[in-house]
Amino acid sequence: MRATIDAAGRVVIPKPLRDGIGLSDGGEVEIVLTDGALVIAPPTVRKRVEERDGRAVILADEEADLPPLGDDVVRDVLDGIRR
Repeated sequence: MRATIDAAGRVVIPKPLRDGIGLSDGGEVEIVLTDGALVIAPPTVRKRVEERDGRAVILADEEADLPPLGDDVVRDVLDGIRR
């Protein structure tokens, strides 16, 4: 998919691509240069690992409005990795 860069350096990310990674209007993104390509992604949340009841638990370091991580989300991620 092609897009145009305007004089101010802005690029419009097409809606299907924004929807595909969960970006919303006014939201922040992270942009990194990797192997000569720009990678645009939702911002990451810093995490820490704590031990609770003998198990390692990953917690967000900041107050983040994170969606629940349900079985269906985990299954979709695993299916995407296995392809």
